[in-house]
Amino acid sequence: FHSYTKHYGVGFLQKPIAAYLRHFHNKTNVTIVPTAALQRELVGEGYRNVEVVGRGIDTKQFCPTKRSAELRASWGADEHTPVVMLVSRLAAEKNLQVVIKAFQKMRVANPAAKLVMVGDGPARAVLQLQHPDVIFAGMKTGEELATHYASGDVFLYSSLTETYGNVTGEAMASGLATLAYDYAAANQLIKHEDNGLLSPFNDEQDFIAQAAALITDAARIQRLRLAAREAVESLTWDHILGHFELALMNQVHAIGVNHVATELLATAD
Repeated sequence: FHSYTKHYGVGFLQKPIAAYLRHFHNKTNVTIVPTAALQRELVGEGYRNVEVVGRGIDTKQFCPTKRSAELRASWGADEHTPVVMLVSRLAAEKNLQVVIKAFQKMRVANPAAKLVMVGDGPARAVLQLQHPDVIFAGMKTGEELATHYASGDVFLYSSLTETYGNVTGEAMASGLATLAYDYAAANQLIKHEDNGLLSPFNDEQDFIAQAAALITDAARIQRLRLAAREAVESLTWDHILGHFELALMNQVHAIGVNHVATELLATAD
């Protein structure tokens, strides 16, 4: 949360908010984070008792079989039209202008391409006014959201403020060729050129160049789409919940041992 302050004109509060969050979390028995990279970052900032438990993906909900020709037609796209997707809160901290710039380069390379933004937020009204060529689908949930994902071809995610970024896994499970910055969920899930594309963190020019190159190669898009789904099919929530239960049990055991030790010392006194 402290990293959001610069996007809302209160950057001077970044350090006090960071200090408060560290104080709050250090009063708990454990802080659970989704990646080893975030664990290292927080430990470096003075957080204690930080454990990693990954995130799961509902691969039944998010699935390529949800693809809808009818929905694509409503966007002016047939089966051969490349549809670029973004699913996100439409807000300043999501770095949305990079997606817009990337799409503009993609349109130069392939004028038939469409960009669909799924989500809502404070930036939507301005973006919609500035970019009438972009399709703004609004907030979607459940089956509607799954159908929107699966009806695209390429997923661009340029956010720089994610602790994880669930949408990356959902896009891959839906069979989208995904390009994202190399951190958080993308770093965990994507193997560059194998099942998706990674761009160096905050390298805007590289991100845009990779997007423009991808849109010209339908065979490459199809290969990445198939590989993306295959890469995440086993990452179900059942698998992840086992790790979560273990983390909780470790804390229960530690608390129990400490309690018994305290009782023994009190008896000895």
